[in-house]
Order: sequence, then C-alpha cells, then structure tokens
Amino acid sequence: MEPDLLPTEIIVTHPRENLGKIQLDWTPQPGNYLNVEGKTYAVLERRHRYTLKSGQYRLHKIALYVQPSSPPREQSLVDGRWIIGDSSCRFNALSELIRCAVYPEGPCSSCRFYEQRT
Repeated sequence: MEPDLLPTEIIVTHPRENLGKIQLDWTPQPGNYLNVEGKTYAVLERRHRYTLKSGQYRLHKIALYVQPSSPPREQSLVDGRWIIGDSSCRFNALSELIRCAVYPEGPCSSCRFYEQRT
C-alpha cells in the first residue's frame, strides 16, 4: 500500500524565497532537517493549509518555513525527541533548534564551559 504523499511547499525565511512544491511521505516537525535538491535545510515552522470540501475541512497542503543549515554532528535523545548537543551539559538548551546559550555553534566536545547537569 502506497503511503499518503503530502503536497509540501518549501519557503526559505531569509532571504525570502520559495523553493517550490515537493511530495513528502512524512510530516517534518520544527527542528527536523530536510534535503531539497542536494541542500540541507532546518525546519523552523510548519503551517497547514485546509480546503472546505463537502462540508468538511481537509488538509490540502503543508508549508514549511526553513533556513539553510548543515545537520548537527552532535545529537542526544531526550524524552523521545532528538536535541542538539550533549544533553549531560548544564547549559544545553534541550532544544531541536539551538544547542546552548554559552556556545551555540558548538561542538560540545571543545567547549570550555561544560558543566555536568545535576
């Protein structure tokens, strides 16, 4: 059985550019990474577009707002979601989008401010 393909519009946030429409068989969440035409983008925001058909609203397409990025080399699994960086560090933001306030560009292994989370 073929999975449902979601029509997805890809929009770069800055500078504003529409990369076009693609068909996805998964639903990217903010913090996920997406490869489009050989380039990697971080998903910042997802918006759903609905249509009214036969008295019911149905998902028509998804708009993803992205920014060019490279996938993080350091990730940790915390409470069932992937975060950037070393989750054992006290300064880690526990976020899919930002590593920490002290050394956001990383990597954690060379950070002189590392402190074990208590």
